[in-house]
Amino acid sequence: MGRIRVGTCSWTDKALVGSGWYPPGRRDAEGRLRFYASRFAVAEVDATYYGLPAERSSRVWAERTPEGFRFDVKAFSLLTGHPTTARALPEDLRGELRGGYGGGARGGPASPAAAPELLDEVWRRFAGALEPLRRAGRLGAVLFQFPPWFAPGARAAAYLRAARERAAGWPVSVEFRHPAWWRPERRADTAALLADLDASAVAVDMAQGLPSSVPPVAEVTSARLAVIRLHGRSPAWGTGSKEDRFRHDYTPAELAQWTPRIHAMAERARDVHVLFNNCCADAAVRAAEAMARLVAAEPAPGAAEPGPSPAGEAPQAPPGHAAP
Repeated sequence: MGRIRVGTCSWTDKALVGSGWYPPGRRDAEGRLRFYASRFAVAEVDATYYGLPAERSSRVWAERTPEGFRFDVKAFSLLTGHPTTARALPEDLRGELRGGYGGGARGGPASPAAAPELLDEVWRRFAGALEPLRRAGRLGAVLFQFPPWFAPGARAAAYLRAARERAAGWPVSVEFRHPAWWRPERRADTAALLADLDASAVAVDMAQGLPSSVPPVAEVTSARLAVIRLHGRSPAWGTGSKEDRFRHDYTPAELAQWTPRIHAMAERARDVHVLFNNCCADAAVRAAEAMARLVAAEPAPGAAEPGPSPAGEAPQAPPGHAAP
């Protein structure tokens, strides 16, 4: 049985910081991460999608978390074909983005706005920035989340292979936002492609019945890692503000729907990462704590120091342990 690690897709989200979940004295950057790592065994870094990370940041994250903690790091937007403005790049590279803009629905992953030399340098810097995490054993996976217009086909498959070559030696996970990848008629082909690349398929939970809904398929395509990202079940997925898209409080029944799938994935992968992305106020951390208890997850490496409980409540048992 593989290790099941439960966490959230951000520990720095403004709504979470303002929710009161972090106790007094633990609300600065260092205190937040140390407290989070005392409650959970994995976290996703989403800031790396919006801008290239710095090596110093990775080093600090490794220093502030205990051995056994894992970070899943989201790939920079330009590397997955998302709209990327020049402002998202380091200052010395901004002039290299033709027209000041790259990616997007028209250009897709191979956008002509991003010259090959620029992509080479962005890949090099992104990889270099993650080295402290990899050396410290903290790197769980690099998450390549592709946009809704990244549809199945020969061009997409070629891009996936090229990206995997650039990420050789990294643990990689892949989330598709185009529903066709996981429809019944394509599911086996998609799973086979990712397995051939030794890339972990990301299973998703989201509202169903929308044109953009991705089916909740739980495939294991890499023996090293399986990943689940739970986005909430808001009917406003794909529209409105971030709060509209991700506002959802998971019920015990909704969480329980995933427990047999999580255990089945743990039978086939050495690690399973379960990450909540319903990042509105403290909804994600509450859901993660509840899910960890349901699946008896790997306890946080720093669980011996849970810290004071928020809002003056009695201390909670560390995730994965039953309350006394």
